[in-house]
Amino acid sequence: MLLAAPFYLRRMFKRGGYGPGFGQRFGSVGPLPAKRPGVARIWLQAVSVGEVLAMAPLVKRLAGSGRAEVYLTTTTSTGYALAREKLGADTVGIGYFPLDWWLFSRRTWRAVQPDLALLAESELWPEHLTQARRRKVPVVLVNARLSDRSFRRLKNFRTLACSLYRRIARILPSSEQDAERFRQLGVTAEKLVVTGNLKFDVAIKPLDVWERSMLRRELGFADNQQVILGSSTWPGEEQAMLRLLERARRDGMICQLLLVPRHAERRGEIEALLRTRPLNWHLRSRGNAIGQVDVCVADTTGELQKLTQVADLVFVGKSLPPNEGGQTPIEAALLEKPLMFGPAMSNFRPATETLLHCGAALCVADEVELVDRGLELLRDEKRRAAMSAAASAWHKANQGSMERTLRELDGYLPPRRAD
Repeated sequence: MLLAAPFYLRRMFKRGGYGPGFGQRFGSVGPLPAKRPGVARIWLQAVSVGEVLAMAPLVKRLAGSGRAEVYLTTTTSTGYALAREKLGADTVGIGYFPLDWWLFSRRTWRAVQPDLALLAESELWPEHLTQARRRKVPVVLVNARLSDRSFRRLKNFRTLACSLYRRIARILPSSEQDAERFRQLGVTAEKLVVTGNLKFDVAIKPLDVWERSMLRRELGFADNQQVILGSSTWPGEEQAMLRLLERARRDGMICQLLLVPRHAERRGEIEALLRTRPLNWHLRSRGNAIGQVDVCVADTTGELQKLTQVADLVFVGKSLPPNEGGQTPIEAALLEKPLMFGPAMSNFRPATETLLHCGAALCVADEVELVDRGLELLRDEKRRAAMSAAASAWHKANQGSMERTLRELDGYLPPRRAD
């Protein structure tokens, strides 16, 4: 921890927002209400924004059941802010996950006193699991997944992985591929139940025609122009999107570009890139655009689902080399947007393979192909409509994970009260 401290402190300072609640990382939990008889207290850890959004419907269902109350922790400041905004009324408390050292973890466990611990997606914290075992508190890994990178690493340390997974009572993989990977790491079959990906059951409030038009104006976009979205982009991908915009305009297309970088603190880097182009641009963090712009940079947090609804074509970031892993394509597909992404989507392999198979998405090898295929789609409205319909069908076919997850958690909750 001491060796890594300078790196993490620098990153926290750069991203900002870590001041409030900083002591929680050392086990200083604020006052929580007394536990209620017949109600299980659940400690749910969701590392960042994506996990918080995926877990939000589950938190609401558990809180509304009358059999559970949730203490929610996150790791990032953006996840913490979003959790407080969206789930404050559905939880008994929201805090930062403690540093995984025995003293800090023990202090948090003593303060929270959970009856059940839930970890989202791929969280493995040795001391957290040790504290749970000492207190005989079951731990369930929900929406569990293993990226290619994590799977390779854990195979190299299979003994350690087996030791950690033995401390988990139940693992609910988001796909059969993930379940098979857990089996290869030594997880017994009776611990595994494939429940599907909870992100398929996230309800996104659709914007009506007026709301969508107003949002376009806020961004500096006209109603009659196509909008290309770079969703959760990483370094190098903004430049590729700008080249697509420039080529499209040279070919006579009327379009504008919306960039949503994965990390808002990269705004300075993107601003410097835009200054090298003869384009009119706007940063959303500075308020609403005054007049029309060529490019809007949404350097804000927690707005991606809303912003995606103004797009006509979506590119999913962190997928063009040298970036690796990919960001989730699920929300954009849920919103029935035609999709493109690069070849490096290993974090969401089952979803991307099925999206490609059903015709809802295109995979591009590099920046050149991104521009070429993007131009083709911008010219072909019928093909974009077919991809949208395929995305809608794909989403409907994959729903139901929420009910399956709740069924598996039911046995860890107090008995239902008689009416």
